[in-house]
Amino acid sequence: MSCAEVSLIFSVVSPTLAGFARLRDRLCFLDAATRQNVVNGLVVNEIKRFRAVLTVLSGVLPGAIAASPLFEAHEVIDVRLSGPVTSLLKDRESREELPFVLTANGVDHEIEVRLRGHSRRRVCEFPPIRLDFRRRETAGTIFEGQDKLKVVTHCRNYDRGEQDMLQEYIVYRIFNAITEDSYRVRLLRMEYVDTQGKLDSKARYRYAFVIEPADEVAARIGSTRGELTGFPVHRHDKSVAARVYVFQYLVGNTDYSFVKADYDDFCCHNGDLFERDGKVLYLPYDFDLTGVVNARYAYPDPLLPIDNVTSRLYRGLCTDRSLLTAAIRRVAAREAEILAIVDEVSGLSKDNVETTRRYLKRFFEQARDQNAMLRNFERRCQDPLS
Repeated sequence: MSCAEVSLIFSVVSPTLAGFARLRDRLCFLDAATRQNVVNGLVVNEIKRFRAVLTVLSGVLPGAIAASPLFEAHEVIDVRLSGPVTSLLKDRESREELPFVLTANGVDHEIEVRLRGHSRRRVCEFPPIRLDFRRRETAGTIFEGQDKLKVVTHCRNYDRGEQDMLQEYIVYRIFNAITEDSYRVRLLRMEYVDTQGKLDSKARYRYAFVIEPADEVAARIGSTRGELTGFPVHRHDKSVAARVYVFQYLVGNTDYSFVKADYDDFCCHNGDLFERDGKVLYLPYDFDLTGVVNARYAYPDPLLPIDNVTSRLYRGLCTDRSLLTAAIRRVAAREAEILAIVDEVSGLSKDNVETTRRYLKRFFEQARDQNAMLRNFERRCQDPLS
């Protein structure tokens, strides 16, 4: 590799970063073979890290990195969302953004809102929505740095729908307790004000939660988004994946896979891929069909050997027993923390607190016989090459 080629690589990344310039100049004094080894072994990894940082800098806060305040705490945020709610909910297939005003902590934000999701557009009276902020106008607010935020709503205009949503929020929080490689969430107490005056009164005051944007997750965990059409069997981080498998079994989730859904351009169904240090990470999302939630509309895939979503079924890929053992121990060690999450969630009924605790405790009781759990996983695991 010539000095000119080294310079070209650095100029593509950023010719203005002093650290890169100094390293580039030092490399030019080395022989060609050594330059090649250094670039292959060290510089490429540094470039990836710097490019991830640059993505955050250009997309969130020009010139500086700052953690979003929105996902740094768990206190409920009171939010009023005013606008044409009736028109928003009328056409379930529409992706049109409509003008709304969101008020939180005494600050008004002029935003645009549209429906989102796939199956929930069909089954929900009040489907999930997406909030589109004017990022430059969020400085100094709880939504600082935010652009587009996914909101999980109460789905049905009765208490059971809201309770299901709160239990899905718990599932996200459980995965946060297990690993930082996860989507964080924040609970909202919503007031929906329909300027058209036609919204069902049962929908006006409801809980909801927002999900951490993927780009923010990538920056936080030191990774980049991995937009791949297939799951990289030989290049994924098996340790991270093992935690996902055990977590999905804990919460009773079978609604995920390692292929892309028909309606998506990239892998995977109910999971996003991220790249870090040359490995690919699978981060799951969308947990309304889990056993923890047990939504009224939830049914397992008819091809699976279970009759209802509360029946646990291991669907992870076959992997090293040592990795699964470590993952089981990691989850089991967090039993008290996980059960405490259930107890502290605002709005969850006493009956659902007890139901959720019982469901989770059955996993922890099962996990005490680690060898039996491992045998079950190994009997049910999916061949990654099939």
